[in-house]
Amino acid sequence: MAVRARLSAPREVRTSWPWHQLTSSSVRASLLFEGQRRMEAENFLASAFGTRLLIESKPDGWRRLVSVARTWQPSRLKGIQVSPEFGAPFLAATQVFDLRPVPRKWLSLNRTSDYAERYVKDATIVVTCSGSVGRATLVHDATTDILISHDLLRVEARDEKWWGWLYAYLRAPTVRAMMKAAQYGHIIKHLETHHLDALPIVEPEGDEIFERSSVGARQILNRRNSARRKMLEAERLFEEQFPPIEADFNEAAFSVRASADVFAGRRRFDAWTYNPESRAIEQRLMGGSADWSSLRGTGSEVWLPNRFKRIPAADGVELIDSSQIFELNPDYNRQISRSGIQDRNDGYVQPGWLMMSRSGQVYGLLGSVAMATSQHEGKVVSDDVIRIAPGEGITSGYLYMALGHHKLGRPRVKSLAYGSSIPHIEPEDLKAFSIPRLRDELEAEIAELVEEAFLDWATADEIENHLGRDAERVIGRFLAQRSDPS
Repeated sequence: MAVRARLSAPREVRTSWPWHQLTSSSVRASLLFEGQRRMEAENFLASAFGTRLLIESKPDGWRRLVSVARTWQPSRLKGIQVSPEFGAPFLAATQVFDLRPVPRKWLSLNRTSDYAERYVKDATIVVTCSGSVGRATLVHDATTDILISHDLLRVEARDEKWWGWLYAYLRAPTVRAMMKAAQYGHIIKHLETHHLDALPIVEPEGDEIFERSSVGARQILNRRNSARRKMLEAERLFEEQFPPIEADFNEAAFSVRASADVFAGRRRFDAWTYNPESRAIEQRLMGGSADWSSLRGTGSEVWLPNRFKRIPAADGVELIDSSQIFELNPDYNRQISRSGIQDRNDGYVQPGWLMMSRSGQVYGLLGSVAMATSQHEGKVVSDDVIRIAPGEGITSGYLYMALGHHKLGRPRVKSLAYGSSIPHIEPEDLKAFSIPRLRDELEAEIAELVEEAFLDWATADEIENHLGRDAERVIGRFLAQRSDPS
């Protein structure tokens, strides 16, 4: 009998699993029969679960979080989406962590149940309860008048004295890990209000830590609110220099001449490149600008690193994703090897440089720009982020405003995009991007406001990280204490 030809060599017979060792352990059955009766093994194998058991084994010095705070969330949202002029702005859970939250949905208040509960008061602690669970932040001016998703748990201190320490405690890495150890779900992880209620919270010794935590939390709020006010003032100064143009494009169809547009320059066939909104904005800018100069003409350098492999390495360098440059104090939880990073600056950025998202959707992050601060130093920024080093002919803050203004800057930048599935912006096109110039004194005033705003954001992140480290030390000292045998 003929033997059928094989397309590949026979596989080697293995008698052992060659890739990794199974992590296993045993737990007492009583742990499964109490509390939430979880059957996910990972929750019991997590080191944070052991830490929680150690805290709860102490006879005193800790209490349940429910005794010091009220944790709640609105009912599941079933709102009706409407146009902006008829609805209230709405933010998803992840958008609350944006430097500058921009609503993408508007909901009808008449058709939104309990909509008043979806507005969150200033200084309220909110915690993510699905996906990447346990991430905490403070609500500030940027989100107080906007409907907030039910996917954020609201945590309100019962006593003002506990507010700052409660926030610092939730920011501690050990506590974040304990919240993850309490999550459930196979694909999308979830955290419920009763999980936080049962979380053990360590009582710091003395009032000094309570006071220090409250002062730090208040400084975070003040800095972020100050940054928002300064950025709004800079945008107002920039916008009022140009006479308004009455136009309503509303994504209507338009036509262009092939001889003058399509077959000239870059010969783009994407309709977005020729959209009338961008041209109308340029006409408006011409009415108030003293001069024009390209990015190349200002001496600015624009480049994109070569693509590099993201090889996980425990002793590597932290990687900043393209979306994280627009977030408040993001979780930098990826470390990669330095080998393979081919860039003039080894993938790093310097404070004052601008970073632009060069791919995505036109309604998303495409063309968004952020300024590098001290929080980005020592970390590798994604190779999908365009670097812009301002030249001597322009200040970093003013260049940010000219590129990133939500009405007069970013719509023009997005017109550079090409590609139907995932639009991209080419650095060479960006080098030729024209910048409207104003009086030197006015450009300096706008630049100062913008740069101070990013400094405030960076300082708030630094204070927030310090609070988390401070709480971590308190937890460490508490765990190191020996229980009184009596």
